Amino acid sequence: METTPHRAGHVAVIGRPNVGKSTLVNALVGFKISITSNRPQTTRHRLLGIATFPHGQLLLVDTPGLHREQKRAMNRWMNRAARGALEGVDAALLVIEAGRWDDEDTLAYEALKEAGVPVVLAVNQVDRVKDKTTLLPFLAKVAAEREFAAVHPISALKKKGLEPLVDDLLKLVPEQPALYGEDEITDKSQRFLAGELVREQLMRQLGAELPYATTVEIEKFELDGRMWRINAVIWVERDGQKAIVIGNKGERLREIGTRAREQMERLFDGKVFLETWVRVREGWSDDEAALRTLGYHD
Repeated sequence: METTPHRAGHVAVIGRPNVGKSTLVNALVGFKISITSNRPQTTRHRLLGIATFPHGQLLLVDTPGLHREQKRAMNRWMNRAARGALEGVDAALLVIEAGRWDDEDTLAYEALKEAGVPVVLAVNQVDRVKDKTTLLPFLAKVAAEREFAAVHPISALKKKGLEPLVDDLLKLVPEQPALYGEDEITDKSQRFLAGELVREQLMRQLGAELPYATTVEIEKFELDGRMWRINAVIWVERDGQKAIVIGNKGERLREIGTRAREQMERLFDGKVFLETWVRVREGWSDDEAALRTLGYHD
């Protein structure tokens, strides 16, 4: 009996901000490794999600959303990170929102065509489309005007339509053994993931007030017996922003810390003692040198 060859390779996950790229990577990996929120530009770093299946392994490069505006150093850095993710990949997964194609989707598609890799289109959030009769004409229009190896309507949140998507992606990567062990889920350290989980709570709880003025630095990350002891510094750009993060009598900061700690305990499968501080560093998000010291490396 002929067996299906095992395949493994790198797939860049590309799209405009806030189309569900990180949610899709988490769904395929089976663990939450990429932070999510309903705010654009939640993802700032390239992150490898390792999705292992019986017949293959997809190394999913989750990226910041590509966007046209590059007013600040942070925006320029995120665009470089997204485009840099295309180097050396075997295929790309372009994620768009069902029923919508705009200039930033075109920007992402053009970047993929420039890279010269086969592109699979994932049309996400189909569960939100009320009139399903509009979906097929939309898919047909998008596919007729561009070149895709395959087109898949999916819901990353509800994990619908993912199996055929995986099958088509595996067809585009080389025949070879798995490149990572079955128990590996990302190339990022636990220390990095801890910082991201704090930042996720900042984006979720303060996104409307401080969309991009915060970042997180982990100053201490130690295992003390069975307890993880973690110190996190939340950096803001002005004193007024510091007051917003701390909240009335420290309530907001405690809530951020509690929720981040709960997520860490799930991910690290152990107890966590988390301490958080808020400090001011003026203009860090528009300062290339400051970005590098805070972990934003090309």
